[in-house]
Amino acid sequence: MTDATARAAEILAEHRDSIDRLDAILVYTLGERFKHTQAVGKLKAEHALPPSDPARESLQIARLEDLAKKADLDPYFAKAFLNFIIGEVIRHHKKHQE
Repeated sequence: MTDATARAAEILAEHRDSIDRLDAILVYTLGERFKHTQAVGKLKAEHALPPSDPARESLQIARLEDLAKKADLDPYFAKAFLNFIIGEVIRHHKKHQE
């Protein structure tokens, strides 16, 4: 193994370690996020509130698209992710209505 190959392997390992730590952060963050998503669905169902809030959803989509651009993340991905979250709120709302 050359010095360059050894250095490349070392750098690769460092990147992978960072990716593993970030994956853990994402999983715990999503877990916390969806606890609140479920609570929102339950609260809306208990108080006969509509499952969706189109005005807030539009603001949130614009906000996430802006954040995504600032973070150099594909805005389409951010929008798709928020739509997934909104779908989860609605799903939990319906579940709690039953």
